[in-house]
Amino acid sequence: MEYLQKITEGLKLATEASVALLALAVVLQVLFGANVAFFPVDVVGNVVALTAALGSHGVVGLVAILVLATLLTRK
Repeated sequence: MEYLQKITEGLKLATEASVALLALAVVLQVLFGANVAFFPVDVVGNVVALTAALGSHGVVGLVAILVLATLLTRK
């Protein structure tokens, strides 16, 4: 059981780090444009495309967004 708690804690930390990195990438892209040297990916474009893809599926997209939001905000 202790191993499962360690794995869960590690996954929580990795998720928090990923969200922080995503937020940093969005802020840098807004400030410096799409040509940020160390973020060669269009982060804002990908977030917009993901949101559009989930939104185009109606209720299923809404449920997916709610599940993701619940997972990310749960403490």
